[in-house]
Amino acid sequence: MQVDKCIFFSCVALIAVSAVFSLSLPVFTVLYFNYEPYHFFVRQLAVGVIGIFLMWGISRLDPDKSLVWIGFCLFGFCAIAMGAMHALPSSLVTDAGGAKRWIRLPGFSLAPVEFFKIGFVYFLAWSFTRKIDGTKKSLKEEFGLILPYLFLFLVAVYLIAILQNDLGQVVVLALTLAVMMFFAGTSFRLFAIGIGLAVMLASIAIVTSEHRIARIKSWWGTIQNMVLSILPDGMAAALRVEDTGEAYQISHSLNAIKHGGFFGEGLGAGVFKLGFLSEVHTDFVLAGIAEEIGVLGIFVITGVIVFLLYRIFRVSSKVENKVYHLFTLGVGLLISFSFLMNSYGITSITPIKGIAVPFLSYGGSSVLALCIGIGMVLSVSKKVKD
Repeated sequence: MQVDKCIFFSCVALIAVSAVFSLSLPVFTVLYFNYEPYHFFVRQLAVGVIGIFLMWGISRLDPDKSLVWIGFCLFGFCAIAMGAMHALPSSLVTDAGGAKRWIRLPGFSLAPVEFFKIGFVYFLAWSFTRKIDGTKKSLKEEFGLILPYLFLFLVAVYLIAILQNDLGQVVVLALTLAVMMFFAGTSFRLFAIGIGLAVMLASIAIVTSEHRIARIKSWWGTIQNMVLSILPDGMAAALRVEDTGEAYQISHSLNAIKHGGFFGEGLGAGVFKLGFLSEVHTDFVLAGIAEEIGVLGIFVITGVIVFLLYRIFRVSSKVENKVYHLFTLGVGLLISFSFLMNSYGITSITPIKGIAVPFLSYGGSSVLALCIGIGMVLSVSKKVKD
């Protein structure tokens, strides 16, 4: 039995692109904070190499014996870590905007939420297979069936959105949960209700946070003139919001994409990374890449990601084991929703959520967690019968 090599080499290609742009994009950060010239490049390259070997090693395991242990360890240990890290002293955790998201280890830091997502998807796949049989049930029966999962998700909301102030990750998990639940065998009406509940929870999370309200207003201020111009005057006047603040990041992101044009300014020749776009190597990495290698380069990268997703969903559709089917589907959904939310955010289609671009954004935790997830998918791919 052979692993799906197309998945493996697609991920390797994306990791290589990430390493190249971790040398090019953070130049202002390197100079401003007086880092070593190759600080980000060396770290991202090292993490990428470790991730590739980790992905390859997991792919060689027998999924029937190993996946359940990997999945449950990620789910259990990372959930405990996310809950416990807020009681740890500041010397052991890294604080970002008042939220503790990274555990400091010798030489590097880890974000448990990135690994928790992979474990969460495996737990859902394992549990759905045992609880949801696809038979027709009343709405009341279906709701009773998924009630424990809603409670589990609310715990995840508390750990991630409340304690870590990271609504974007919750949105990704909510969408993944809803789609996996539907493919596990629940009815479309329950799926629609689940999406509605997710929208309601997201709305509550937004209106109860001044920071999130400010982000929404800033985003709306960027697009409202274009949107309201096609509406009747009375409706446009009612929806117009004054004093929305300047959406500097979005404006610079759009300008960077426009400046790059079709072919780009050339590798290393971008100018918006020079203090205009903060976090250009993380949340706005696609904008930085677009300026340097243009729309054509972004098109090629998007093509690789789409091809990767096609191969993952192909494994999901062909594998006979239902746990493996739902798990590989879930991993593909995590990558899909993360990529879409980031790309929509940097182009002002949706508000910015602070979601990393799979494999491309600088950050060891995201890359390593994805490599573990892809390694598990590769292990499952050996069970596919062509």
